[in-house]
Amino acid sequence: MYLANRLWNDEAGFIISAELMIVATVLVLGMLVGLVSVRDQVVQELADVAEAISDFDQTYTFAGVSGHTSTTAGSDFIDIVDFCDVADGQGVGNLSACVDVNAALNPAAGE
Repeated sequence: MYLANRLWNDEAGFIISAELMIVATVLVLGMLVGLVSVRDQVVQELADVAEAISDFDQTYTFAGVSGHTSTTAGSDFIDIVDFCDVADGQGVGNLSACVDVNAALNPAAGE
């Protein structure tokens, strides 16, 4: 009887109520959605940085130089369009740096 009295009067425990479970579930789902959004934005920003780097035009040309005792020929390099570059410069609204996220459906899961 003494043990039952002691357990009855113990207030150091924690009772998981239905409200606490609902609040915890909403918090976990909200955090999950927030992390997915952060992931997508980080990928987009990294793709924007990659596109900015690929947009550098590395074409150069210099003419020959002649001095009193020597001469050097000119040189040039033409930066060709890569497979992800937009040749006409109309890349507004396209996916950045050829980043395309495809989610395959799983027919076994009924999707």
